[in-house]
Amino acid sequence: MRTDQRSTCPISTALELIGDRWTLLVVRDLMFAGKRHFREFLQSEEAIASNVLSSRLATLVENGIVTRQDDPSHAQKAIYSLTEKGLELLPVLVAMSGWTQKHHPDTRRTEAAELVAMPPRSLARLQAQLRREHGVE
Repeated sequence: MRTDQRSTCPISTALELIGDRWTLLVVRDLMFAGKRHFREFLQSEEAIASNVLSSRLATLVENGIVTRQDDPSHAQKAIYSLTEKGLELLPVLVAMSGWTQKHHPDTRRTEAAELVAMPPRSLARLQAQLRREHGVE
């Protein structure tokens, strides 16, 4: 991962952190698909390569968007969870999904499509539920 920023523009900085093809898909799977283990991410329909997934997970952990803990049920597995910083990407993913479904109606309707129409209070409840599921205090 780059340690120096190309610019101080907030959009540029966001793209440095989460703007590649795969990173938000990993976050999506943590939020909406309940995936928490490396092998589960590999089963996503986009078919991410294991070396790319490993790199993206390491970057997400390094940037405080995801945590990695040893899985007590299996010595060689890790459990990935969203942090508060990661959970705050929920409105970003919902907005991206809404924009895509508006301008590209041939895309598959997802759970996020229903979230687009939710009032802010409902999104806040979903974030609270995700906080519990990911152990965020």
